[in-house]
Amino acid sequence: MVNELDERTRKGVKGLVIKNTGNTYFVRDYNNNEYICKAKGNLRLKGIRSTSPIVVGDIVFMDVNADGTAFISDIEDRRNYIVRKASNLSKHSHILAANIDLALFCFTVRYPETTTVFTDRFLVTAEAYSVPVHIIFNKIDLFNEEEKEYLDAIINLYNTIGYPCLKTSMETGEGVNELKDITTGKTVLLAGHSGVGKSTIINTLMKKQVQKVGEISDYHFKGKHTTTYSEMIELDNGGFIIDTPGIKGFGTIDMGVEEVSHYFPEIFKISKKCKFNNCLHVNEPDCAVLDAVENHYISESRYNSYLNILVDINEGKYRL
Repeated sequence: MVNELDERTRKGVKGLVIKNTGNTYFVRDYNNNEYICKAKGNLRLKGIRSTSPIVVGDIVFMDVNADGTAFISDIEDRRNYIVRKASNLSKHSHILAANIDLALFCFTVRYPETTTVFTDRFLVTAEAYSVPVHIIFNKIDLFNEEEKEYLDAIINLYNTIGYPCLKTSMETGEGVNELKDITTGKTVLLAGHSGVGKSTIINTLMKKQVQKVGEISDYHFKGKHTTTYSEMIELDNGGFIIDTPGIKGFGTIDMGVEEVSHYFPEIFKISKKCKFNNCLHVNEPDCAVLDAVENHYISESRYNSYLNILVDINEGKYRL
């Protein structure tokens, strides 16, 4: 949490943003006092092109009045964060959370389906902003044999690249102990589509219902939003888990075409063998990456995700 010696400074009372409900922020100081805050008007005019300049996980400074009202006056520099485009064609960003030790990305083969393109967009952003990721393959008790084979192939792909993977089922308990271990003492972001089981994971880790669990649409096999705001929840193991609303689309932002390959570890590694230093790995001669794709050293799905991001940057939009 917040160090006692740093709690009061010339900037005001120092605290941690634990919940964001739009324009209202819940901030906790080192002594576990909680304040309901608004942002000072001048804080919104600092050129932050974001749907919200303050997010869960931010360390902030507050001006606290005698009547108990409080206003956030400044934000401490962020160690890292996860950010995406707010919407199609939007020039604004949407920061999910800040100062994260680990992101847990929830992937489901069905109920609802998570695509590799969506997964790779999240991973690229996490790489760009220095956020470690574990991929959680949830609801494995629901899959048939064919889906289990596909799941094993996906896990093999991401394990080979270097992303730790974990199979979980909140129904059978598989993977729950491992989840407890990797979240111990860490500030963890839980992300993924609506319906992948984020709220159930939190309830399981807490051993009680703290988050509302939604249903899956029978027609589209897509989740219905149950989490409507971001919140940091304290776990019994000394960690904190940040629950966020389900994400439908994940557009990259502030990324040039020449740097996208840097955030695909396997592409970046092989790209050093390309003939040209500025190779984009699309149709250039003597491209080591294209050779690696053709010879199956780089997966076609990952390469297609790479091309998908390049196209969207050039067109100024992203696909859901």
